[in-house]
Amino acid sequence: MKNDRIAIQGELGSNSHMAALAMLGEMEIVPCALSAEVFNRVVSGDVDGAVLPIENSLHGSVAEHYDLLLERPVEVRAESMLRIRHCVIATPGVRLEEVRRVMSHPVALSQCRRWLHAHPEIEVVPFYDTAGSVKRLMSDGLRDAAGIAPELAARQYGAEILVGGIEDHVENFTRFYLLGREGGLGVKAPGEGVPDKMSLAFSLEHRPGTLVAALELLAAAGVNLTKIESRPVISHPWEYIFHVDVRFENAGLADAAVEAMRRHCGRLKVLGRYRGA
Repeated sequence: MKNDRIAIQGELGSNSHMAALAMLGEMEIVPCALSAEVFNRVVSGDVDGAVLPIENSLHGSVAEHYDLLLERPVEVRAESMLRIRHCVIATPGVRLEEVRRVMSHPVALSQCRRWLHAHPEIEVVPFYDTAGSVKRLMSDGLRDAAGIAPELAARQYGAEILVGGIEDHVENFTRFYLLGREGGLGVKAPGEGVPDKMSLAFSLEHRPGTLVAALELLAAAGVNLTKIESRPVISHPWEYIFHVDVRFENAGLADAAVEAMRRHCGRLKVLGRYRGA
Protein backbone atom coordinates (compact mmCIF):
# COMPACT_ATOMS: atom_id res chain seq x y z
CA MET A 1 0.00 0.00 0.00
CA LYS A 2 1.45 3.36 -1.06
CA ASN A 3 2.07 6.19 1.37
CA ASP A 4 -0.01 9.31 0.90
CA ARG A 5 1.57 12.47 -0.47
CA ILE A 6 0.52 15.28 1.87
CA ALA A 7 1.10 18.98 1.19
CA ILE A 8 1.86 21.50 3.93
CA GLN A 9 2.48 25.24 3.89
CA GLY A 10 6.02 25.82 5.11
CA GLU A 11 9.19 23.79 5.37
CA LEU A 12 9.89 20.29 6.60
CA GLY A 13 10.20 20.32 10.37
CA SER A 14 7.39 22.85 10.85
CA ASN A 15 4.37 22.54 13.13
CA SER A 16 2.29 21.55 10.09
CA HIS A 17 4.76 18.71 9.46
CA MET A 18 4.40 17.64 13.10
CA ALA A 19 0.60 17.75 12.84
CA ALA A 20 0.68 15.62 9.69
CA LEU A 21 2.84 13.00 11.41
CA ALA A 22 0.51 12.96 14.42
CA MET A 23 -2.56 12.44 12.23
CA LEU A 24 -1.25 10.10 9.54
CA GLY A 25 2.08 8.63 10.62
CA GLU A 26 4.85 8.29 8.07
CA MET A 27 4.08 9.70 4.64
CA GLU A 28 5.64 11.80 1.90
CA ILE A 29 5.48 15.48 2.86
CA VAL A 30 5.34 18.06 0.07
CA PRO A 31 6.37 21.50 1.44
CA CYS A 32 4.82 24.53 -0.28
CA ALA A 33 5.75 28.19 -0.07
CA LEU A 34 2.17 29.50 -0.22
CA SER A 35 -1.19 28.28 1.07
CA ALA A 36 -2.75 28.76 -2.37
CA GLU A 37 -0.16 26.32 -3.76
CA VAL A 38 -1.24 23.75 -1.17
CA PHE A 39 -4.86 23.99 -2.33
CA ASN A 40 -3.87 23.91 -6.00
CA ARG A 41 -1.93 20.69 -5.47
CA VAL A 42 -4.87 19.06 -3.68
CA VAL A 43 -7.37 20.08 -6.36
CA SER A 44 -5.12 18.97 -9.23
CA GLY A 45 -4.48 15.59 -7.63
CA ASP A 46 -0.74 16.20 -7.44
CA VAL A 47 -1.03 15.30 -3.73
CA ASP A 48 -3.51 13.09 -1.90
CA GLY A 49 -4.34 15.70 0.72
CA ALA A 50 -3.05 18.52 2.86
CA VAL A 51 -2.61 19.43 6.52
CA LEU A 52 -3.12 23.12 7.29
CA PRO A 53 -3.64 25.18 10.45
CA ILE A 54 -7.07 26.76 10.80
CA GLU A 55 -6.99 28.29 14.29
CA ASN A 56 -4.57 29.04 17.13
CA SER A 57 -5.75 29.29 20.73
CA LEU A 58 -3.81 32.55 21.24
CA HIS A 59 -3.87 34.24 17.84
CA GLY A 60 -7.24 33.16 16.49
CA SER A 61 -8.20 31.99 13.03
CA VAL A 62 -6.14 31.76 9.84
CA ALA A 63 -8.30 33.99 7.64
CA GLU A 64 -6.68 33.03 4.33
CA HIS A 65 -7.45 29.37 4.89
CA TYR A 66 -11.14 30.07 5.54
CA ASP A 67 -11.30 31.95 2.23
CA LEU A 68 -9.56 29.16 0.32
CA LEU A 69 -11.81 26.50 1.86
CA LEU A 70 -14.82 28.33 0.46
CA GLU A 71 -13.32 28.95 -2.98
CA ARG A 72 -11.74 25.61 -3.79
CA PRO A 73 -13.34 22.14 -4.28
CA VAL A 74 -11.86 20.57 -1.15
CA GLU A 75 -13.38 19.11 2.00
CA VAL A 76 -12.33 18.67 5.63
CA ARG A 77 -11.63 15.00 6.43
CA ALA A 78 -10.32 15.29 10.00
CA GLU A 79 -9.03 17.73 12.59
CA SER A 80 -6.37 17.55 15.27
CA MET A 81 -4.94 19.69 18.06
CA LEU A 82 -1.20 20.25 18.39
CA ARG A 83 0.49 21.71 21.46
CA ILE A 84 2.83 24.41 20.18
CA ARG A 85 6.30 24.35 21.74
CA HIS A 86 9.02 26.76 20.60
CA CYS A 87 12.75 26.01 20.92
CA VAL A 88 15.92 28.04 20.38
CA ILE A 89 17.85 26.01 17.80
CA ALA A 90 21.39 26.56 16.52
CA THR A 91 24.19 24.97 14.53
CA PRO A 92 25.85 22.12 16.50
CA GLY A 93 28.52 23.38 18.89
CA VAL A 94 27.18 26.93 19.13
CA ARG A 95 26.58 28.17 22.68
CA LEU A 96 23.73 30.50 23.62
CA GLU A 97 26.28 33.17 24.59
CA GLU A 98 27.45 33.27 20.97
CA VAL A 99 24.00 33.95 19.52
CA ARG A 100 23.55 37.56 18.37
CA ARG A 101 20.24 37.21 16.48
CA VAL A 102 17.28 34.88 16.37
CA MET A 103 15.08 34.28 13.32
CA SER A 104 11.53 32.97 13.12
CA HIS A 105 8.05 33.58 11.78
CA PRO A 106 6.50 36.74 13.29
CA VAL A 107 3.71 34.75 14.99
CA ALA A 108 6.25 32.49 16.70
CA LEU A 109 8.28 35.50 17.80
CA SER A 110 5.17 37.12 19.28
CA GLN A 111 4.53 33.97 21.31
CA CYS A 112 8.01 34.14 22.90
CA ARG A 113 8.08 37.77 24.02
CA ARG A 114 9.11 37.08 27.62
CA TRP A 115 12.18 35.07 26.64
CA LEU A 116 13.16 37.61 24.01
CA HIS A 117 12.70 40.46 26.51
CA ALA A 118 14.99 38.63 28.94
CA HIS A 119 17.72 38.55 26.25
CA PRO A 120 17.93 42.14 24.95
CA GLU A 121 21.40 41.49 23.56
CA ILE A 122 19.86 39.22 20.89
CA GLU A 123 18.47 40.89 17.76
CA VAL A 124 15.03 39.64 16.67
CA VAL A 125 14.75 38.98 12.91
CA PRO A 126 11.37 38.10 11.34
CA PHE A 127 11.61 35.20 8.89
CA TYR A 128 9.18 33.51 6.49
CA ASP A 129 8.93 30.21 8.40
CA THR A 130 9.87 28.70 11.77
CA ALA A 131 11.52 25.55 10.41
CA GLY A 132 12.83 27.59 7.49
CA SER A 133 14.94 29.62 9.91
CA VAL A 134 16.73 26.45 11.05
CA LYS A 135 17.12 25.28 7.46
CA ARG A 136 18.76 28.63 6.61
CA LEU A 137 21.23 28.73 9.51
CA MET A 138 22.32 25.16 8.77
CA SER A 139 22.66 25.66 5.01
CA ASP A 140 24.65 28.87 5.51
CA GLY A 141 26.66 27.57 8.46
CA LEU A 142 25.67 30.51 10.65
CA ARG A 143 27.29 30.47 14.08
CA ASP A 144 26.06 33.79 15.43
CA ALA A 145 22.36 33.10 14.76
CA ALA A 146 19.62 30.77 15.99
CA GLY A 147 16.13 29.90 14.90
CA ILE A 148 12.97 29.62 16.97
CA ALA A 149 11.17 26.52 15.75
CA PRO A 150 9.69 23.15 16.79
CA GLU A 151 11.89 20.33 18.05
CA LEU A 152 11.28 18.48 14.78
CA ALA A 153 13.18 21.18 12.88
CA ALA A 154 16.34 20.40 14.85
CA ARG A 155 16.05 16.71 13.95
CA GLN A 156 15.16 17.46 10.33
CA TYR A 157 18.25 19.59 9.65
CA GLY A 158 20.77 18.19 12.12
CA ALA A 159 20.76 21.22 14.41
CA GLU A 160 20.84 21.40 18.22
CA ILE A 161 18.31 22.70 20.71
CA LEU A 162 19.85 25.33 23.00
CA VAL A 163 16.70 26.14 24.99
CA GLY A 164 13.39 24.33 24.88
CA GLY A 165 9.90 25.53 25.71
CA ILE A 166 10.41 29.30 25.51
CA GLU A 167 6.78 30.07 24.61
CA ASP A 168 4.99 32.53 26.90
CA HIS A 169 1.91 30.37 27.46
CA VAL A 170 1.65 26.64 28.07
CA GLU A 171 -1.92 26.62 26.77
CA ASN A 172 -0.83 27.28 23.19
CA PHE A 173 -2.59 24.95 20.77
CA THR A 174 -3.21 25.00 17.03
CA ARG A 175 -6.11 23.25 15.38
CA PHE A 176 -5.24 21.63 12.04
CA TYR A 177 -7.45 20.34 9.23
CA LEU A 178 -6.76 17.34 7.06
CA LEU A 179 -8.07 18.24 3.59
CA GLY A 180 -8.92 16.13 0.57
CA ARG A 181 -10.57 16.75 -2.78
CA GLU A 182 -14.35 16.99 -2.92
CA GLY A 183 -16.11 13.73 -3.68
CA GLY A 184 -14.10 11.56 -1.31
CA LEU A 185 -10.98 11.54 -3.49
CA GLY A 186 -7.50 11.33 -2.03
CA VAL A 187 -6.49 10.84 1.59
CA LYS A 188 -8.90 9.13 3.97
CA ALA A 189 -9.71 10.19 7.51
CA PRO A 190 -7.34 8.44 9.95
CA GLY A 191 -8.55 6.04 12.62
CA GLU A 192 -12.13 5.07 13.32
CA GLY A 193 -15.17 6.82 14.66
CA VAL A 194 -18.42 8.24 13.36
CA PRO A 195 -18.33 11.92 12.32
CA ASP A 196 -19.76 14.19 15.00
CA LYS A 197 -18.71 17.62 13.75
CA MET A 198 -19.54 19.66 10.67
CA SER A 199 -18.20 22.90 9.20
CA LEU A 200 -20.46 25.12 7.08
CA ALA A 201 -20.02 28.36 5.16
CA PHE A 202 -23.03 30.46 4.19
CA SER A 203 -24.13 33.89 3.03
CA LEU A 204 -27.29 35.80 4.00
CA GLU A 205 -29.40 38.62 2.68
CA HIS A 206 -28.07 41.94 3.91
CA ARG A 207 -31.00 42.89 6.15
CA PRO A 208 -31.72 42.92 9.90
CA GLY A 209 -32.26 39.63 11.69
CA THR A 210 -31.02 37.20 9.04
CA LEU A 211 -28.04 35.94 11.07
CA VAL A 212 -30.16 35.49 14.20
CA ALA A 213 -32.70 33.52 12.16
CA ALA A 214 -29.97 31.29 10.72
CA LEU A 215 -28.57 30.50 14.16
CA GLU A 216 -32.06 29.75 15.44
CA LEU A 217 -32.45 27.24 12.60
CA LEU A 218 -29.30 25.44 13.72
CA ALA A 219 -30.56 25.35 17.31
CA ALA A 220 -33.95 24.05 16.19
CA ALA A 221 -32.27 21.29 14.17
CA GLY A 222 -30.64 20.03 17.37
CA VAL A 223 -26.98 20.75 16.60
CA ASN A 224 -24.61 22.57 18.95
CA LEU A 225 -22.86 25.67 17.61
CA THR A 226 -19.19 25.65 18.74
CA LYS A 227 -17.66 28.39 16.58
CA ILE A 228 -18.68 31.23 14.30
CA GLU A 229 -16.37 33.27 12.09
CA SER A 230 -17.12 35.98 9.51
CA ARG A 231 -15.16 36.83 6.36
CA PRO A 232 -15.84 39.82 4.08
CA VAL A 233 -17.36 39.24 0.65
CA ILE A 234 -14.97 40.56 -1.99
CA SER A 235 -16.46 43.49 -3.98
CA HIS A 236 -19.44 43.75 -1.59
CA PRO A 237 -18.38 46.03 1.28
CA TRP A 238 -19.92 45.22 4.67
CA GLU A 239 -21.35 41.91 3.51
CA TYR A 240 -19.99 38.68 4.94
CA ILE A 241 -19.62 34.94 4.57
CA PHE A 242 -20.19 33.17 7.87
CA HIS A 243 -18.29 30.03 8.83
CA VAL A 244 -19.69 27.88 11.62
CA ASP A 245 -18.69 24.64 13.32
CA VAL A 246 -21.44 22.51 14.86
CA ARG A 247 -21.48 19.28 16.84
CA PHE A 248 -24.19 16.70 16.27
CA GLU A 249 -25.22 13.41 17.86
CA ASN A 250 -26.20 11.62 14.66
CA ALA A 251 -26.22 12.09 10.89
CA GLY A 252 -29.94 12.81 10.87
CA LEU A 253 -29.46 15.97 12.92
CA ALA A 254 -26.68 17.12 10.60
CA ASP A 255 -28.86 16.49 7.56
CA ALA A 256 -31.73 18.45 9.11
CA ALA A 257 -29.43 21.38 9.87
CA VAL A 258 -28.08 21.47 6.30
CA GLU A 259 -31.57 21.30 4.78
CA ALA A 260 -32.90 24.09 7.01
CA MET A 261 -29.92 26.32 6.23
CA ARG A 262 -30.13 25.62 2.51
CA ARG A 263 -33.68 27.00 2.41
CA HIS A 264 -32.66 30.13 4.34
CA CYS A 265 -29.25 31.05 2.92
CA GLY A 266 -28.28 32.56 -0.39
CA ARG A 267 -25.19 30.35 -0.55
CA LEU A 268 -24.29 27.31 1.50
CA LYS A 269 -21.26 25.04 1.35
CA VAL A 270 -20.68 22.05 3.58
CA LEU A 271 -16.94 22.22 4.17
CA GLY A 272 -16.82 18.79 5.76
CA ARG A 273 -18.19 16.27 8.22
CA TYR A 274 -15.55 14.69 10.40
CA ARG A 275 -14.69 13.42 13.84
CA GLY A 276 -14.00 16.33 16.18
CA ALA A 277 -10.69 16.42 18.00
